[in-house]
Amino acid sequence: MPIAIFDIDGVLADVRHRVHWVERRPKKWVEFFEAAPEDELLDGGRDHIAAALAAGLEIVYLTGRPEWCRADTVEWLAQHGMPNGPLNMRPDDDHRPARFYKLEIAQSLASEHEIVEIIDDDVAVVTLLRENGFTVHHATWMDGGTNGVDAILREAQEDEGQT
Repeated sequence: MPIAIFDIDGVLADVRHRVHWVERRPKKWVEFFEAAPEDELLDGGRDHIAAALAAGLEIVYLTGRPEWCRADTVEWLAQHGMPNGPLNMRPDDDHRPARFYKLEIAQSLASEHEIVEIIDDDVAVVTLLRENGFTVHHATWMDGGTNGVDAILREAQEDEGQT
């Protein structure tokens, strides 16, 4: 079955309420991720999930969240009516930039599935995946640029390998 791959933070989950934990040093990553169950569902992500399901695609999740967040993430997806699907989470000891982690997983998934589309909010991830032949939709609906959320998350994903 063909698949659509969805990131979670910034695509499905509105992380703006918890960014204050990582705005300055020392960054409080445990608190940042512990606040994830309080995330609201982003309308743009919900709409893209609905469109993928209507197109007959299986939903696969690919997040930079660490593995220790799995139970909270599974519960959050269920609470917000997201479809069941494989959930790929970053190993707890993997601190590579998100773009490299996600490319590795996407390539692995591509060896077994037809990937119709990947939806991600991180421009570095989007760029690298596109350079490697994937069809990627750049999710911009959280639109955190006006309050610095985009820059904070970009640093977390690229410099610290945390989300």
